[in-house]
Amino acid sequence: TITLNSISLSLGAAVIAVAIGLLLAYGLRMGSGPLPRAAVRFASIGYAVPGAVLAIGVIVPMAGLDNSIDAFSERVFGVSTGLLFSGTVIAILYGYLARFLALSFGTIEAGLGKVSRNMDGAARTLGANPFQTMSRVHFPLLRTSLLTAGLLVFVDCMKELPITIILRPFGYDTLATFVFQYASDELFEESALGALTIVAAGLIPVVILALTTLRSRPGHAGGGHP
Repeated sequence: TITLNSISLSLGAAVIAVAIGLLLAYGLRMGSGPLPRAAVRFASIGYAVPGAVLAIGVIVPMAGLDNSIDAFSERVFGVSTGLLFSGTVIAILYGYLARFLALSFGTIEAGLGKVSRNMDGAARTLGANPFQTMSRVHFPLLRTSLLTAGLLVFVDCMKELPITIILRPFGYDTLATFVFQYASDELFEESALGALTIVAAGLIPVVILALTTLRSRPGHAGGGHP
């Protein structure tokens, strides 16, 4: 269950981070106005902030939102909603996104920068709208960058401790919190399996990424040499 919690959280955060990172990178490419630049700056702040500080910054507004919703529901319907966001998996996902969105955006932006803008002009000449240009032209060329961004976010989320331990619901453990609890009690044998699982979860995406990068190189065909 603990391993499943870690994988599901990390996978969910990676998918959402890649989707938002792609939208930010594409929005910045389509228009360099103040709004896209402000959104990119806002999204990039979290990676420079310590996880514990970021977790506190997440839990305070979420607790305020929960209290507002609960007060409104009690006043109008006479029903208490309790905690809907703070102290839930949603809070952990939000914390992961706030911290690692910059990692996803930077990787995707670097890949998108390698795509010539002449392709955008050619697509517009052929009558393609921005969505069609992104889905039919940019997306196939960005598969490696998208995979890289997703794997980087996945690995970082798997081993993220401060955000998880502060924002997690009661009784909800991940591999990082499991290893921390046993290691802090000097029960190293009990924590070894969790630590090795985190290492394996980090190595497998690296191997996948290395194979994908190798196959995408010009002249590579099934591991042979031209």
